[in-house]
Amino acid sequence: MFPERFSNLPAYAFPRLRALLDVHDPAPEFADDVVNMTIGEPQHAFPEFLGRVLADNLATFSKYPPNDGAPELRQAISDWAGRRYGVALDPATQIMPLNGTREGLYNVAMALCPERKNGQKPVILIPNPFYQVYMIAAISVAAETVFVPAGPEMGFMPDYASLPKEVLDRVTMAYICSPSNPQGAVADEAYWRDLIALAEKHDFRILADECYSEVYRTTPPPGAMEMAQKMGADPERVLIFHSLSKRSNLAGLRSGFVAGGPECMARIKMLRNYAGTPLPLPVQRVSEAVWADEAHVDASRALYNEKFAEAAQILGDWPGYQTPEGGFFLWLPVDDGEAAALTAWREAAVRVLPGDYLSRPVDGGSPGKDYIRVALVAPKEDCARGLTRLRDALKKHTR
Repeated sequence: MFPERFSNLPAYAFPRLRALLDVHDPAPEFADDVVNMTIGEPQHAFPEFLGRVLADNLATFSKYPPNDGAPELRQAISDWAGRRYGVALDPATQIMPLNGTREGLYNVAMALCPERKNGQKPVILIPNPFYQVYMIAAISVAAETVFVPAGPEMGFMPDYASLPKEVLDRVTMAYICSPSNPQGAVADEAYWRDLIALAEKHDFRILADECYSEVYRTTPPPGAMEMAQKMGADPERVLIFHSLSKRSNLAGLRSGFVAGGPECMARIKMLRNYAGTPLPLPVQRVSEAVWADEAHVDASRALYNEKFAEAAQILGDWPGYQTPEGGFFLWLPVDDGEAAALTAWREAAVRVLPGDYLSRPVDGGSPGKDYIRVALVAPKEDCARGLTRLRDALKKHTR
């Protein structure tokens, strides 16, 4: 016997992509030069000091790490949040390092979503398209998932306020990603203020996935905790999630953090005691040093901006093309995302992800169906070559 709530899950995006593409050969003329633009795995340099810090702390692999994170790492994160957002976070009660933010984005529902709200089944709001862990977290706690389109008419951010009052009164938590994956849209101060006010009115928590916060074009995106403190909102209203994977090109380090009000964090830490896995101490020492350094972040951001400038030259006349405000993905409109991904592979040996694989159909339509997600994480020359071949292949099939 297996839980029925997992029986109708769609295939995860990347196995689904392999099933689509791998039964076909890539274009023969490019078979030895495949350009993979699917996964958001940064390839820029990480800080040079990382190896030294790791080597200096190898002996601590023999110790069980503290569940709540080493005090020095929590202080480094608090210091960074103060510099970046001007927020005051108590490192003892408001911060917990994560073994990758996926851990936190999933377990937060386990720790904080009640079985009932106002005597009814709870609702968790999810932008559509979305990072897939949001959905599985909601399903795991037997909440009702409400997918809210995040399309161009709303600046690629979900309009949660448009939902009926009877739905909003059952909401326990709402996921939001800024800069968003996959569209690269940024929640501005007005958006955060409206969302926080909505959460205060209907008594739900905001789960702010800010993993791409340091990958932006010109202006640092405002943060959810920053706006909540400016508004004097309930400190338990907002939780933020950050990662070194995107900020510091350290996807394999599996290091991030969650921060929120002391009561929420106490419940999250309690769950970690039973079901979580703290970061090994050498990884915590490395993370502490990396959060304290901004030079590598600035250099990486400059490289992304160079690649987006080149992308605008290559694809600037593509119908509906937009340079995103943040993140490192292009959300490129096409006639059909799955067909476009297959064409890109068979005719250009370029791998991209159909937007439909990051979406759920609502009212008979999927907001990602007519898009592809293109990751600009490879070296600049590879990105330019891949984008040029992608453009040339898709233009042959564009109406």
